Amino acid sequence: MKVVDNFLPKEDFLKIQSLLSSWDFPWYYQNKINDLHTEDDLDCYFTHMIFEKQKGYSNFYPSLLPLLNKINFKALIRVKCNIYPKTDKVEIHKPHIDYDFKHKGAIFYINTNDGGTILENGKKIDSVKNRILFFDSYKKHSSTSTSNAKSRINININYF
Repeated sequence: MKVVDNFLPKEDFLKIQSLLSSWDFPWYYQNKINDLHTEDDLDCYFTHMIFEKQKGYSNFYPSLLPLLNKINFKALIRVKCNIYPKTDKVEIHKPHIDYDFKHKGAIFYINTNDGGTILENGKKIDSVKNRILFFDSYKKHSSTSTSNAKSRINININYF
């Protein structure tokens, strides 16, 4: 696990932050946070798939190249933008793995808030804008909501 603050130059970060925070960026409703959640759970969020190995690229892929080019990957598996709506208190989502095979993961945080990522060992990585977390995303981890911002926004990257 490694955390890097101020990962992108300010100008590159602000372009990505502006894109994901804009009124016309297409977010898609998901009625469950991960496969462990059921239809009865009240958790939901919005995503935008930038890249998925079997499905191809979003038109927004080039906008994330400043971020992706700084990650030393051999091959991408998935690049997914996430936005979690504000809740009254920070809610910890069910622990999950991204894929059930050995690979690497990175979470790039778009805004600062009281949410974060909780790793298998219980360590919480706070959501801080322009911060990236590198970790083994085939190991259990949890996302959270936020209670002190309109939303919690991040980019989840899975790669070899």
